[in-house]
Amino acid sequence: MNQIDLKNRTAIVTGAAQGIGLAVAERLTASGARVSLWDRDAALLDEAAARLGGSAHRVVVELTDAEAVQRSVDDTVGALGQVDIMVNNAGIAGPTMPSWEYPLDDWRRVIDVDLNGVYYCCRAVLPHMRSRGYGRIVNTASIAGKEGNPNAAAYSAAKAGVIALTKSIAKETADMDIAVNCITPAAARTRIFDQISQQHIDYMLSKIPRARFVTVEEIAAMVAWLVSAENSFTTGAAFDLSGGRATY
Repeated sequence: MNQIDLKNRTAIVTGAAQGIGLAVAERLTASGARVSLWDRDAALLDEAAARLGGSAHRVVVELTDAEAVQRSVDDTVGALGQVDIMVNNAGIAGPTMPSWEYPLDDWRRVIDVDLNGVYYCCRAVLPHMRSRGYGRIVNTASIAGKEGNPNAAAYSAAKAGVIALTKSIAKETADMDIAVNCITPAAARTRIFDQISQQHIDYMLSKIPRARFVTVEEIAAMVAWLVSAENSFTTGAAFDLSGGRATY
């Protein structure tokens, strides 16, 4: 494993209780960062903190509540002194069905979690980063945000929104040493698969030339570099982890 230097850096990782978020938190911790674990599931969050040695800062927060997100950023800054890194990873898949049959409540929930939640986190943390003249933000989008997966209209639309949001914020913050990028992975075998039909899982796998799903460790490795000081120029980019699926 390449050693990324994140000593004296403080990071927030959302959706950190499991899956990609937990893998990212572990990789950042191994690189020397202090990590604040954010999730809505308190029990899983405690388990994740135990895996990291029990000393990790943790926050139980509902990311669709903008005021709660702001309070959580303020609490994290108060506890850890600063926030250098924000990894917006939390998300849900929603049901898999044709767009004309998609339940409106599910549509609103997916957009609220996967897009609005990312915006609320960026909105809350950016004034702090700008006051310090430094920051690294990585937003988890998806290859679905580039290509649009059938029977996943809400998820695909939300992730496309994350890509555009990332590019917009990056242009607004390019005057400082702040880098805002997103990743667009193909599917990883995490608990989010529990929300998806087997037919849709098979569809996603069939589109990956490497003929396997990306691992959470591979995603965490890319994130670790993106949030490091070495990434001093690139901002507003979408970094693929699609196993050859992406064509742009």
